[in-house]
Amino acid sequence: MKIVQYMSRMKLEDGGVVRAVLDLCGALAARGHDVTLLACDSSDVPLTWHSGGDGLPRVHTVQGRSGPLPRLTQPATLDAQRIIQQADVLHLHVPWDPICIQLGRIARQAGVPYLVGIHGMLDDWSMKQKSLKKRLYLAIKGRRFLEQAAAVHCTAQAEREQSEKWYPKGRPVVLPLIFDLEEYIDLPGPQLARQAFASVIPSTDEPVLLFLSRLHPKKRVDLLIEAAGELRRRGVSFKLLIAGTGDEPYEAQLRQLVKERALTEQIAFVGFVTGKEKVSLYQAAHLFVLPTHQENWGFVLLESLACGTPVITTKGVDIWPELESTGGAVIADASPDAIADAIVALLSDDPRRQSMGVKGRDWVLRNLTVERVLDRYEQLYREISARD
Repeated sequence: MKIVQYMSRMKLEDGGVVRAVLDLCGALAARGHDVTLLACDSSDVPLTWHSGGDGLPRVHTVQGRSGPLPRLTQPATLDAQRIIQQADVLHLHVPWDPICIQLGRIARQAGVPYLVGIHGMLDDWSMKQKSLKKRLYLAIKGRRFLEQAAAVHCTAQAEREQSEKWYPKGRPVVLPLIFDLEEYIDLPGPQLARQAFASVIPSTDEPVLLFLSRLHPKKRVDLLIEAAGELRRRGVSFKLLIAGTGDEPYEAQLRQLVKERALTEQIAFVGFVTGKEKVSLYQAAHLFVLPTHQENWGFVLLESLACGTPVITTKGVDIWPELESTGGAVIADASPDAIADAIVALLSDDPRRQSMGVKGRDWVLRNLTVERVLDRYEQLYREISARD
């Protein structure tokens, strides 16, 4: 099949959506499909994709006009038309990007079906942020765009239940994201991270707690810092590593909160971590904690489980029932006390924590293989192409 994917900004620091699009494009191309990725910013796309080749996607960088309602330039629009007209299906990512609406219109005119990955952006919590602006966008163009799609791609049943009221005549489908397990099959071990972060990872048996994600208010890093304060008040020994980057003002607020709570000895910010060092860092941690407001999928949670590190998170994650069912995750209330309680319970029970690590890793490696999930994408694309 000829498959076109579109994601405006391909920068891994933006979070899991970028990772998902890269993994999906790569997996589809490896299966022999003709895959083209359209992007306005292709910063973190593999260099080999720019020229393409057997088993590789092609990336085509298009230029957009910035502003309140971004659009492709006229030359970029013509390029997009040429590429989409030759496609069997167009997969658009992120519902709030006006260029997606522009590309959807091009696809309809060419008789090419499109689907839209909403990536948690129509979840209840997400819709409460800048609510008026989002409702106006949906009323003017967004709802029609979603309802004219051949499918609206949700990654969990909970996401579908929260989102479909915003496109009542649409066709939601639930399909997990592609999770490339290759770097989690043979794990590097914790020593690589211990060397890379020797100044902050204790050389003793002091428990290591890990937060690894984009630093954004919805991730509730502030709540985790408050939970760390509660742990210290209870006399619990620990080191909390906060890995990730975000907007400078917000990161400065988090650092200031750490100082105000007198937790500079217990908490360290280690910046953006990727590759084998990231995998090793999961392994170096006793627990991974993400007290988030909202995640539709949460790659970092699955990455942690794949590394054998138990997870503590909240019902803000759409796949929380699946995570809990793995046996490798604890779902806690989103409060400092509840998070601290969950941490203490697992740190004080080594056999349970170790068992959770084994169960979580086994579940991910059995249920989220690329081949298994990719079969479902191929089936969906073929159904959409034949239907339209």
